Order: sequence, then C-alpha cells, then structure tokens
Amino acid sequence: MSRTTPPRPLDVEGVFPALAAHRRTATRLHPRPGRAKPEESSVAGPLLWPAEEPWPTCTAVHPKGRGHLLSDVRLSRRVLEEARGRDLTTEERRLLDGMKRATHVPDLRDEDPVPMLAVAQLHTRDVPDLVGPGGHDLLQVFWCPFEVHGADRTVDVVLRWRRAADVGAVLAPQPEPPVVGREECVPNSCVVHPEQVVEHEYVGLLEEDLQEEIEAWEESLLEEEDDDEDDEDEGSAAGHANYATYEEYEAAMAAARAQERQELDYMSDLSIAPGWKVGGFASWHLTDPRPVDCPACGTPTQPLLTVHATERDGASGSWLPVEDRDAADDPRVVDPVGVHLGRGLMRVHTCPTDPTHPHRLSFQ
Repeated sequence: MSRTTPPRPLDVEGVFPALAAHRRTATRLHPRPGRAKPEESSVAGPLLWPAEEPWPTCTAVHPKGRGHLLSDVRLSRRVLEEARGRDLTTEERRLLDGMKRATHVPDLRDEDPVPMLAVAQLHTRDVPDLVGPGGHDLLQVFWCPFEVHGADRTVDVVLRWRRAADVGAVLAPQPEPPVVGREECVPNSCVVHPEQVVEHEYVGLLEEDLQEEIEAWEESLLEEEDDDEDDEDEGSAAGHANYATYEEYEAAMAAARAQERQELDYMSDLSIAPGWKVGGFASWHLTDPRPVDCPACGTPTQPLLTVHATERDGASGSWLPVEDRDAADDPRVVDPVGVHLGRGLMRVHTCPTDPTHPHRLSFQ
C-alpha cells in the first residue's frame, strides 16, 4: 500500500512568499513491518550484497561481548507483538525474564572484528532525492550497534554505494553481530513506501525578519484561539439551556470541537517532515543550529538520511499518512522501525559536491 502525506494545513508560501527561496524536496520512506527481497529498497535488509565481497565489520576496540543478544532482541519483539492487545501468558513472561538473565558472548574480545548491522538499502529508482556518485544507483547503510564511537558516543555508520546491475550472486546468509549495545539500535525489518514531499527550512536558519513574521503569525493564532475559548465559556451556560439533556449538549459540543481549526505552528506542521527520509532539511528543535561542514573540503553538508523515532509530529499529527489515520496509536505506524538514537533523531550528512567525501552525523 502506498503512503500519502496529507496536504499541509495551509499554503505556507502563500502566507510567507519569501519561503519559496527556502524550499527543498525530501523523500519520506514510510517504513512498515515486512520482509523485502534482496533486490528491493528496504530497512534492515536483506541486501543486494555480492557473494564474493567482504561484509563490513567494526574493527574499533570496544566492549563487544556484553549487551543484548541480537537473537533475544528479535525474539522479545516477536513475543510482545504476538501478545499485543492482551496480557502476557506465564510462559511468555518467563521467556522474557530468561532473556534478561542470558549469558552473552564472553569469548568475544573487545578487539575482535564483528559484522556491522544492515540498516537500509535504497535504490535511486525508488527514492527521487537520493543522489550518489556518478553511475551509482544503490545505497547500502550499515552501523555498529554500540553507542561508543566518536565524540558523540554513538553508532558507527558506514555507507556503501554501488551499481545494482553489477551484483551477481547475492551473499546468503548475511552476517550479523551476535551482540548489540542497546535494543534501540536494532531496526525492525521493514518494507518502504517512498513518497516525495516539499519541506521548508528550519525557522532558526531563516532571515531574521522572516523569523519575526512567522513568530508574530503564530502568536496571532494563539490569541484567536484564546478569544474562541472565552466566547465558548461565556456561551456555554446559555447554550446548555437549548438542549433537552446534558448528554445532547455534550455531543453537540464535541461535534463542534471536531470542526475547529487545529492548532498549528511552523516548526511542527509546516516545515520539516518527521520519520525516516532522504534529503530535505535538518531540524534543530532541541539545540541551536550548528554548522555540519564536509571534513574533506569544508562545504556545508546536506542531510542524506534521517533516522527518526516517529512518523508523527506536531500537536495535530498532520504528517501522519492518510492511509494510517485510523491507526494513529499503533506502534507499527508511529514507530515502525524501533530505533531510537540520540534523543530520537540522527542524521547522516554528505557533501553535495562529492558524495564520496567522508560523511558526518548530527543528532537531536
């Protein structure tokens, strides 16, 4: 099933024409639980990986035998999914408790190389905003699932570009690390439903006068909402008298509230889409904006891949796809991948002048 982002609640460029200069497209991936084929775009594989090519490994020295068994992470998720909507059985509770006490891999030394975890595979034919080195049409993303790497103490990300047509026999089975640092570093296997949308730049990076216009507009919306609430309070007693019962009055008020304009703000509803995506803009909603320049040439980088813990954002949830509106509280819709890095959001940035330059990470 395709996924369709609802139109934005208003034409933001119609209200602020200057935003036309701050527009960029992004491709929302809309991952949903499922098992893709090796030749398809996906989250968490399997990958179109050549049988004769070595699989990426983590060679950094850090604890590798302590954490969570990858098999336990997947089994526990399967048990909880099968029990969704009911209480766990005694056997299921015993199984989950046993996993917490499991002995991990004591023979795995800190200096031993371990396979990296397959995170995503994306074809340029499926993802309009995916641009790689000349002639390369397939991006494969890996990470070491231990948050111990670099100054940010997070996963170590590896990008591999290739030509899909050059892949002959596909590697099977595909290697995996036996242990992971945190369960939230393990993506669920998902099929993707790519959809291109329009985004507008983070408010803190706009010109100062445009920021002030947006802020004044948002304040005016809040004032209108306060006025509406005051009018409702003043009229509620008189309005109640027009209904035969209090239940009829409450039903009428609920219907009226459903028709009210949803609370909007630029950052949550009108600028940057949530969820896993390629391209688009970076949000700096938890920190001040900071430069993320290419370590090779100094060019400001752009987001290649955004890994976000939720498909839903904003008070109105206006980014949730039309096809999922009736499942707005289903974790398979709101958080289908099960990954939570940083405080919920990680971006992989690449150099727009040369995608082969070293990438950088940023977090929110």
